[in-house]
Amino acid sequence: MVDRARGLFDEVVVLVAVNGDKQPGSGEEQRAAAVRAALPAGWTTVTVAAWRGLTADYCRRHGAEVIVRGVRNATDLQAEQRLAGMNQSLGVPTVFLPTRPELAATSSTAARTRGTAPA
Repeated sequence: MVDRARGLFDEVVVLVAVNGDKQPGSGEEQRAAAVRAALPAGWTTVTVAAWRGLTADYCRRHGAEVIVRGVRNATDLQAEQRLAGMNQSLGVPTVFLPTRPELAATSSTAARTRGTAPA
C-alpha cells in the first residue's frame, strides 16, 4: 500500500495511530519504529509518525492534504466511507486503494498475531 501511495504522491506519511478497539502488543512509538525498519532505506519520501488523536487533526497540523486508506472488501469500504465522510467534514479528503488480491483476506490483527507486518 505504501509503495502504491508513493506512486501517487510526492510525500507519504505512514501514520501509526491509536485505535481503542484494538489491543496492540506494543505502544505506537514502538510500532512506528517497527514500520520504519520494515521500509526500504531508499524510500526517502516516506516518513513514519506515531499519533494519538484524530487523523484529520494530524493532517491539518502537518500539512497532509489527503488520507490514503486501503480497502479489502465491501465491508471495509462501508466502514471506511463513514470515516471518510467525517474526515471530509473536517477538511481532509480520503483516497481509497484496493488491496492486492493476494492480501484481501489478511487483516492487520491477523498479521500482527503471526508476527508480520501487513503490506
